[in-house]
Amino acid sequence: MLGFTNLWVDNGSLIQICRQLEINIRTAVDWASYSREVLLCIMIDGKEKLGGPDKIVEIDESKFGKRKYYRGHYVEGMWVFGGYERGSGRIFMIPVEFRNADTLIPIIKEWIEDGTTIISDFWKAYNCLENEGFKHLKVNHSQHFKDPDSGAHTNSIESSWRAAKSVMSSAGRKKAHIPGNLAKYMFFKRCKELKLDKTREFYRLAGKHYNPTKNEPIPGNEDFTDDEDIEFD
Repeated sequence: MLGFTNLWVDNGSLIQICRQLEINIRTAVDWASYSREVLLCIMIDGKEKLGGPDKIVEIDESKFGKRKYYRGHYVEGMWVFGGYERGSGRIFMIPVEFRNADTLIPIIKEWIEDGTTIISDFWKAYNCLENEGFKHLKVNHSQHFKDPDSGAHTNSIESSWRAAKSVMSSAGRKKAHIPGNLAKYMFFKRCKELKLDKTREFYRLAGKHYNPTKNEPIPGNEDFTDDEDIEFD
C-alpha cells in the first residue's frame, strides 16, 4: 500500500513520485488532502493537554501566509495560536480569527493543564492568566529575548513557528489548507519525539478515529476542496 508520507511533499517531488509509481497526479493530491483531514481529526479530537504542576509551556501567536506581492512586512493569511511544552517537545497550533482574551483564554484552558507555568510575551490578552489557575511569567520582547530576572523566554515556540512554516509550500499557506498542514506538522513532530514510524502510526490512528464501514464524512472536510494548486515545472 502506498505510504501517505511519500505523497506529502512539495509539488515538484510529488510529480516525480507519481511518474515513478505510475499514478495520476489527481489521485496523489486527493490522497494527500484525505491525509490532512484524518490528521486534523486525530490531533484536535484526540488532543492531550500540555503542562501540569512543575511543567512549563511557552505560548505565542504567529501569522501564517505570504508577504503581499512578495515584498515588505505586510502578511496576508491566518493567525495561529500555539503552545510548546518544555522537556517533552509536545505542541499545539490552532488557527484563530482573533487574538483577544475571549478567544485565546478558552483555548489555553482546553489545551493546558491547570497549575502549569505559562511563559508569554506582554500581549494584553494574557494578563488574566494568574486568575485562571496558571502561573504566569512574561518576557518583554521589545527590550530583550530573555528576561534578565526570571530567565523567561519563548524561544522554543518561536522556533516551532519557523519549522512549521518552512515545510509549507506557498499553496499550503492558503487559508483553507493551513489547519490540515498544522495538524500534519504536529503529528510529524509527535512521531519524531516518540520515535514512531509515521506511516504505521497514521494508519493506526486513522483506524481508531474513522470507521471505513460507515459512509460518513470526516469532520473538517469542509476545509479541503479540489482546488488545491498543482504547479508543474
